[in-house]
Amino acid sequence: MRTRTGRLPRPGTGAAGRWGGALAAAVLLLAAAAAPVAAEGSRTEFTIADPRITESSGLAASLRHPGVYWTHNDSDDGPYVYAVDSTGRTVATVTLRGVKPRDAEAISLGPDGSLYLADIGDNLDGSWSEVWLYRFAEPADLHDQTVDATRYRVRYEDGPRNAEALMIHPVTGRAYIASKNERTGGLYQGPETLTASGVNTFHRIADVPWITDGAFSPDGTRLVLRGYFLAESYRWKDGAPQRIGALDVPFQRQGESVTFAPDGRSLLYGSEGRNSTVVRVPLSGDRLPDSAAAQTSATPTPSAPGGGPASGTPAAAPATPAGKAGSSRGTGILVAVGVVALLALVFRRRRSS
Repeated sequence: MRTRTGRLPRPGTGAAGRWGGALAAAVLLLAAAAAPVAAEGSRTEFTIADPRITESSGLAASLRHPGVYWTHNDSDDGPYVYAVDSTGRTVATVTLRGVKPRDAEAISLGPDGSLYLADIGDNLDGSWSEVWLYRFAEPADLHDQTVDATRYRVRYEDGPRNAEALMIHPVTGRAYIASKNERTGGLYQGPETLTASGVNTFHRIADVPWITDGAFSPDGTRLVLRGYFLAESYRWKDGAPQRIGALDVPFQRQGESVTFAPDGRSLLYGSEGRNSTVVRVPLSGDRLPDSAAAQTSATPTPSAPGGGPASGTPAAAPATPAGKAGSSRGTGILVAVGVVALLALVFRRRRSS
């Protein structure tokens, strides 16, 4: 989340701008002062080594190319999408022909194998009358290439706003955008089918937290939304989110992206910055997508004589109740609470001035 000059948004340009600016400042201060907090069971999956990728703002796991992830820079780059493998090496650079992104913030994979690049950022508090989505086929071969993309014009039913999250449902193909103008963001639903010949109006269907990215599970039964320090899990039912509860999220330099692993059993969190790391965090209990949970329950557990677990086989952990974190986050929770308190204080003072 940066301006076209590469600087963090300037505070003091309207209530939403003050909120976003205060958050950006808090992020930098806490990142400098606090040690990283690891989510339970997490591990660094890879480090993005490409010196061109300094503001990785979106992440999408390829289904066509196992172990490959698509990413892109935030702004001040160009019409480029990068394929990065599980070692952090860039294996392909895709250039979108004739496209001049203004503030690309997210990338998502559709059920037909198309990638969607979301040029939806608006750090000037909703100054753009419309934003754009660019759709192109995921390349069959991984090498540097230039491709044609279909452009979709997007407007929100209640006026312009800033956003950083695009989620394409993996079953229906419907597009969803989560905004971040307000203290409480909004989840917006696009038309059943996007049109390239006119304007696509997105309608608000739910309130969601202030977030930087989101992703559907591969089977479409779970939605995850992340911010800098917090992440939420939702059950997706009848075209709407039902909140399950908080998720473990790693403490990162500037947490900007999230995607499900292809098997749905873990999340991968990304960050902006040079040599940024992508961290894998396993899922369990209600946070597991339905298909992954069904596979888990169908897997027989080795039994010892008498019916108990075999020696050396750990007993299954109980499912986490909805609405509660999957595990203790210790310092991570304290950091998050501190951020919320600081933002609330700044916002109240700005509102009263």
